[in-house]
Amino acid sequence: MTSDRNVPPVTNPRVAILFAAVATGLVVCVILLPAVAFQSAIAGLRIWWDVVFPALLPFFIGSEILVGLGVVHFLGVLMEPLMRPLFNVPGTGSFVMAMGLASGYPIGTVLTSRLTKEGLCNPVEGERLMSFTNTADPLFMSGAVATGMLGLPAAGGAIMFGHYLGALGVGLLLRFHAPHAPTSRPPDTGGDRNRSLLRRAIDALLAARARDGRPFGQLLGDAVKNSVNTLLMIGGFIILFSVLIQVLRAIGLVGILAALVGRVTALFGLNPGLTPSFISGFFEISIGNQGASQAAAPLVDRIVAASVITAWSGISVVAQVAAIIQGTGMRLYPYVLSRVVHAVLAGILTWIYVTHIHLPTSTFVGGAPFTWAGALTASTRAFLLSASGLFAVAFLGAVYRSVRFVRFKA
Repeated sequence: MTSDRNVPPVTNPRVAILFAAVATGLVVCVILLPAVAFQSAIAGLRIWWDVVFPALLPFFIGSEILVGLGVVHFLGVLMEPLMRPLFNVPGTGSFVMAMGLASGYPIGTVLTSRLTKEGLCNPVEGERLMSFTNTADPLFMSGAVATGMLGLPAAGGAIMFGHYLGALGVGLLLRFHAPHAPTSRPPDTGGDRNRSLLRRAIDALLAARARDGRPFGQLLGDAVKNSVNTLLMIGGFIILFSVLIQVLRAIGLVGILAALVGRVTALFGLNPGLTPSFISGFFEISIGNQGASQAAAPLVDRIVAASVITAWSGISVVAQVAAIIQGTGMRLYPYVLSRVVHAVLAGILTWIYVTHIHLPTSTFVGGAPFTWAGALTASTRAFLLSASGLFAVAFLGAVYRSVRFVRFKA
C-alpha cells in the first residue's frame, strides 16, 4: 500500500479551470499564429544557446564537483560564524551566495535546492537563502544590458550597484522570515569539536567525501549530466516564455495591459513610454530590458527601468525556481515577495546612483564581437575568481578567529 504523504493537495477548482482556460487559449493562439510562434521560439533558442548555456555551464559543473568533493561542507564550518548572524542561514550558504552573485539566475536556487535535499539547511533557511542569492550575473548586467542594449558600458556600474546592494538588503530583511523556525546544525565534522575551526572544517570535508564515495571520474560524469539536464530545463522555459510574450503582443493584449500599468508607473514618476517594457519584463528579463533600452524615455528612467526589470527577473525565472524547488519543502511565495522587494530596492538605489553619484553619458562606439567561446571563457574565469575569493575570505576569517582565541587564552 502506497503512502499519500507526498501527494500534493487538490487545487482549487476555480483556479484549475482558470489555468486550463488560459493554457487552451494560448495553444489556440499558437496554432493560429504559427509564424510568430516559430520566430519567437528561434529567438528564445538563440538566447539560451548563445548567452545562457555558456554563461552557466562552468558554474553548474564546478559547483557539482565542489559539493561532491566536500568543499561546501568545509566552507560551511568556516563561514558559519559570519552567515548565521547576518542572514540567519548556515555557513554553507556562503558558497551559494558566492556562486549565485557571480553566475546569475537560477544557480542560487539550484544550489540551495541541492543543500536542502542533502540536509545542509532546512526548508525555511533555504527560502531565506535563495531569495537573495538568486541574482543576475555581472556579465549580463554590464555586457548584455548596459553595453549591448543601452549602448552605455558605464551604466553597468549603476545597475550592478542597485542590484547587489538590493540583494544584500533583501538578505538582511529575510533573516527575520519565520523567526521561530528550527535552526540547522553545522556540517558533521566527524571529529573532536574542541579542535580549531580550520581543523574541524577539514574534518567536515573528509567526512563528506567519505560519505559520497564516488570516484572522481564518476563524479565528473554525474556533474556534466546533471548540469546539462538542468540547462535543458532552463532552455525550455526561456523558449516557452519567448513564444508567450510575442503571442500576447500579436493579439494586442500587451497594449491593453500597458494602458493599465501606465497609470501605476506614473505614480512613481517614470516615463509612460517605459510601460510596454515593464509588461514584457514581467514575463521575461531579456525582452523587457531590450524594450527599456529602446523606449522613448529619458536616460535616467531607462537605466532605472532596466535595474527594476533585472531585479524582478520575470515570470520565466520564477517558473524555473518553482520547478527546481519541487520536493525540497521550500515554498515559492517568499521568493516571489523577495523579487518584488528587490525590484523596489534596486530601482531606488540605481536612481540614487545615477542622480547623485554618476550619470553615464559616454556612448559605446564599438568593441570585440560577442562569441560563444568568449562567453564560456568569461564565465569560467568568473567561477574561478568567485571560488578563490570565497576560499580566501573563509581562510582569513578562520586565521583571525584562531589568533583572537589564542590571545584570549593568554
